[in-house]
Amino acid sequence: MRWSQYFIPTLREDPADAEVVSHKLLLRAGLIRQLGSGIYSYMPMAQRIALRIMQILREEMNRIGGQEFYLPALHPAEVWKESGRWEAIGAEMFRLKDRKDADMCLGMTHEEIFTTIARNELRSYKQLPQVWYQIQVKFRDELRPKSGFMRLRTFIMKDAYTFDVDKAGLDKSFADQREAYKRIFSRCGIEYSIVEASSGSMGGSESNEFVAKTDAGEDLIASCANCDYAANLEKATSRLAPVKDLVGPEAPEEFPTPGVRTIEDLTTFPGGAKERDQIKTLAYVVDGQPALILLRGDHQLQEIKLLDASGATKSRPAYRAEIQQWLGASPGSLGAVGANDRQHPDGFLIAAADFAPNQVQLFLSGGAKRLRIIADDALKGRQNMTTGANKDDHHLRGVNIARDIEVNQWADLRGVDSGDSCPRCDEGTLEIFKAMEIGHIFKLGTKYSESMGATVLTVDGKPVPIVMGSYGIGVERIITAAIEQNHDADGIIWPKTIAPFDVVVTVTNMKDEKLRETGEKLYKDLMRAGLDALLDDRNERAGVKFKDADLIGIPYRVTIGKKVADGLVELFTRATKTSEDVKLTEIVSQVQKLALAGL
Repeated sequence: MRWSQYFIPTLREDPADAEVVSHKLLLRAGLIRQLGSGIYSYMPMAQRIALRIMQILREEMNRIGGQEFYLPALHPAEVWKESGRWEAIGAEMFRLKDRKDADMCLGMTHEEIFTTIARNELRSYKQLPQVWYQIQVKFRDELRPKSGFMRLRTFIMKDAYTFDVDKAGLDKSFADQREAYKRIFSRCGIEYSIVEASSGSMGGSESNEFVAKTDAGEDLIASCANCDYAANLEKATSRLAPVKDLVGPEAPEEFPTPGVRTIEDLTTFPGGAKERDQIKTLAYVVDGQPALILLRGDHQLQEIKLLDASGATKSRPAYRAEIQQWLGASPGSLGAVGANDRQHPDGFLIAAADFAPNQVQLFLSGGAKRLRIIADDALKGRQNMTTGANKDDHHLRGVNIARDIEVNQWADLRGVDSGDSCPRCDEGTLEIFKAMEIGHIFKLGTKYSESMGATVLTVDGKPVPIVMGSYGIGVERIITAAIEQNHDADGIIWPKTIAPFDVVVTVTNMKDEKLRETGEKLYKDLMRAGLDALLDDRNERAGVKFKDADLIGIPYRVTIGKKVADGLVELFTRATKTSEDVKLTEIVSQVQKLALAGL
């Protein structure tokens, strides 16, 4: 390809609306152009990069027995209603109606569609396992698209699905996919970590996130340097030092606490308590029903853990008006002791969803007659603790959790902090760093096959739901991570496996016939040797050409300059910014050797 004929619309300055490095360089290097919020057009070089990534994806999926599909992006609502996700997924799903007024959506993912195929076509355990995948455009109506390719409304994803007859089969399929993902990211030149993660709206029993460490990332990861423990903060836990409580009174004792509104206030109040000896009581609306969330005073709620533990799809802190009706007290004086002693024969009042907190109107929630109490595991066995008395400016001391509070559910609800003890090893402590998700694998189990009726017959002739897994990789996420981890002040440094070209041949002076002819011949020789070469044949100054080559980040540059008279050319390696003189007769084999090394 000749630069003079190739469309590479580079920019000299950073665009004003680009904040993270990858977004700036994607625009400056002429890789993408914005069409709308979270919607980008791929320019020719970006398409070359994406195709190289997709080829790696295909090779590794095929290596573990994957079969490639291409499924519709437009879905009828019925299949999503069967799985229960039509109602569970919120405004991030693009919904529309066709000319017959039927509900449709644009696919965010394809669990329902692949399950539909499986239930119609798979009949017997003899047909399993199956590994199906596709590389397809997905749609997500992000609330705040940002950071270029990092948070998009339309994006390319490789999603794979496995179908097995039992859990043992799923375990093997999951392990196969996990190893394939490791090879994919290594081949793409991405430094990654594998972390425990929440399954979210996907559901299932287990999931792993593949993340790339970068300050531009939106995820927080807790990791132990002493062992291999790593988890998204939404899932992470830590080892707590044991707490020995003093024996308290036979019943809770009420005492006045005027002006005390926070956990910290109570630590300095005469007769108060340390943070770890307090019960933090949070009033929440969980899937439209009232709940009290209990944590140790020095711990913070991780809301994704609450959703996972409760099986809910959405939650929010209760409004002051709701709290007053449920408990008869204001925030700062709340507690779970006797919380269900108040009579609510008609149910609890809940704010209408379309009202702001300061314009709240309450309506009967229906169904719930008692507050659901969900407590963090760190409170198990604790006694002689202090909590709100559900009476303004009053607290209770001497609270024994098992004796005084009717807990409906115990769960891991707390967030972890940097410096916490590792839950897996005795010596390690947790470090928290920013990262971006580049892939996610899920053990779905029978969540979709049961709801959608996808079964096969076992060897005994018994129908059982198919056991499924789901596995996704974002193409744009790989591109973004590669730039975030591989750049300098001059531009992008592409990993050679996904670079748009292997080598750029830069002729310093196209008006010099000898240099021009040498460049043309070398360009053709490199192409014949199986290398993707770009010939910079523009009538520009050498300095401009060098800056552009550095900006777009091609791994190797061969400069055709004055040393050609001595039979030499300059070989520049972008990653190390080092140059060496190479004989013109040896340059093709030298570049070929470098470009193929380690592939």
